[in-house]
Amino acid sequence: MGSTSLSSLILLLVMLCFQSIFLTVKASSDKVYIVYLGERKHDDPDLVTESHSRMLTSVLGSKEEALRSIVYSYRHGFSGFAAKLSKSQAQKIAELPEVISVKPSRTGKLLTTRSWDFLGVNYFESSGLLHKANYGENIIIGVIDSGVWPESKSFSDDGYSPVPTRWKGKCVPGEAFDAHNCSRKLIGARYYTRGVDPELLQGVYLSARDSNIHGTHVASIAAGNVVPNVDVVGMPAGAARGGAPRARVAMYKACWAGGTCVEAAVIKAIDDAIHDGVDLISMSIRGLGYPLETLHAVMKGIPVILAGGNDGPTPMTVTNEVPWAITVAATTIDRSFPTAFALGDGQKLMGQSLFRNRTKNLELVVPDCSNGTLEGLKVKGKMVFCYDPFNSEGFLPTKTLPDAISAVLDKGAKGLIFAQYPFNHIEDLAPCVLARIPCILVDFEIAQRISDYLDGSRTQPVVKIMPTQYSIGREAAPRVTSFSSRGPSARQPEILKPDIAAPGNAIIGACEDKFVVLSGTSMAAPHVSAVVALLKVIHPHWSPAAIKSALVTTASVTDAHGMPLVAEGIPRKLADPFDFGGGQVNPNKAVDPGLIYDIDPRYNYGKISCNKGVSIDANCPFKFNEPLHNLNLPSIALPYLKKELIVTRTVTNVADDARAVYKAIVEAPAGVRMVVQPSTLVFDANAKVKTFNVTFTAIHRVQGIYRFGSLAWHDSAAHFVRIPIAVRTVIEDLYADTS
Repeated sequence: MGSTSLSSLILLLVMLCFQSIFLTVKASSDKVYIVYLGERKHDDPDLVTESHSRMLTSVLGSKEEALRSIVYSYRHGFSGFAAKLSKSQAQKIAELPEVISVKPSRTGKLLTTRSWDFLGVNYFESSGLLHKANYGENIIIGVIDSGVWPESKSFSDDGYSPVPTRWKGKCVPGEAFDAHNCSRKLIGARYYTRGVDPELLQGVYLSARDSNIHGTHVASIAAGNVVPNVDVVGMPAGAARGGAPRARVAMYKACWAGGTCVEAAVIKAIDDAIHDGVDLISMSIRGLGYPLETLHAVMKGIPVILAGGNDGPTPMTVTNEVPWAITVAATTIDRSFPTAFALGDGQKLMGQSLFRNRTKNLELVVPDCSNGTLEGLKVKGKMVFCYDPFNSEGFLPTKTLPDAISAVLDKGAKGLIFAQYPFNHIEDLAPCVLARIPCILVDFEIAQRISDYLDGSRTQPVVKIMPTQYSIGREAAPRVTSFSSRGPSARQPEILKPDIAAPGNAIIGACEDKFVVLSGTSMAAPHVSAVVALLKVIHPHWSPAAIKSALVTTASVTDAHGMPLVAEGIPRKLADPFDFGGGQVNPNKAVDPGLIYDIDPRYNYGKISCNKGVSIDANCPFKFNEPLHNLNLPSIALPYLKKELIVTRTVTNVADDARAVYKAIVEAPAGVRMVVQPSTLVFDANAKVKTFNVTFTAIHRVQGIYRFGSLAWHDSAAHFVRIPIAVRTVIEDLYADTS
């Protein structure tokens, strides 16, 4: 091991397990360009690749140069290639008549159990969704991420039947990974290094083995086996499992050092996943939704689930907002870590921590925490209190908390009490757990009580810390997390995003041979992926749009106690569709939605692509002559309502009983009149599909802000088919709402 001690190595690995990764997208500095050619012209993939080689040869001058240039040939789900080109060569290719688009390859980064019981997906309930779907048996979940740790018990294949015969994937060998690492559970593993900056390949496994831990964690949330007696710091031992624990996993490693994912590699992973025969694709990667490639997957009946981003609570930060994918926001669950502590005057207060021990009285000091150096006082052997109520803008938990923890450890302090506004990242306390010191998070009210005690104390201020308790069911949950990216979409405001919300805060998942907690929409997306897997068992012929509709229209907009959902932020507020889409995913209701808003992906999504200049065919034959708001989505977003607008939707009855009568229940956005025609829909065996119109009228002609409402269809049974609505009234087009 050289000079690195075993203890240092263990510390490094555990810290990697706790790392939470936020996303950025930036222009790549290399010369890799992605050339998109649309639908394949040949069924034989080899002929598709030959056509790519001929095109490159015609521009570069020789076959040898073409072979040296090409990075990936996309030849299964669609036609295209990635190649190393100069700017002028890329321009020449773009001018060829058969070429639809040429763009530089960008990079993105990864976005980063009680949760399943909280969602009602009970492992032992014989009448529940999990049992009906046979625990996701034989559904193949394709995960595009940072790789997998195959030895984790989450991916053991004990008791599994042979790999489904329809599977056409591979187990690609590499560093510390060979064919034996795949199994009847982890049935496929590929990795992609071509086109990746060599610096991103340093210090990582050049194979499908996970160096980042993110991919292992994500895959275990979606499809991990039941693993008993899991011990996670701060929590009592219990079982960990994924939402579809009998599903198979195929890992496509396209993300490397620092969680950086190269676009050309991600696109090749999507292409291979389509070819290999996955049933759905789960991607916790920030980006534009990889619109061309994910569209081809959806056109072949493969749902695509994407993380919505970790840039909240700032509005207009949601990513991956393509209409054919399911974009997921993050929420909390009803688990908390209350930690009591006593001040020297006898006050007993409460915070949140991950501390298992009890301390004696510790001297309490208040240094300057704003710059992360704890200046002004000697803190060694003392308990540090960080509270600055008049500097809340600069006192951001995402930066100041990690800096304060680092300084506490460096200077030998005995612990930390850190005041913050509501923010969901308790796993940031991991360094304190490793150092076995108490680090406690408190809100400003509790902090003010501590501050008052310090100001009034005539003796040396002290504090005594009690062990953290593990609490379930006492928290108001779910709540939209503060980090979860918010709508509306800046690129396509006519498409309401995110679509749905799921648990993404302090989620237990696999980390090598351990289990840890991580937070992010990265953790929320695989929750939805697992629910999609279960739905595909019960409804194998449902389209991706039908599955998305079932999720959105049955989602919950109230918490476990029937109160309206709340969104964390500055300040905390009632949640709206730009926070959670349709609401919190409700797996057991999604299996029987009553009505669905279905879409033929080629003749609807394809038309939108033509209008947006993103085509699936060079001649773009599917011109979308209707406005974008008439796309048959399970939501309505009207960013430019001036006077009156009529929106059309079509629903299909998928309930067991073909005979049904549904009545409209309207909740109009403030300042807007909504009229539904017809307001009653009658279905029978000969009339399973019905179309209706919704007329929106601006009551007040003002340059307004977004207001929210809903439209629900209710029958005499238990079906309540609700879609979210967001409307903004305007006087002028393209008005910048910056006031």
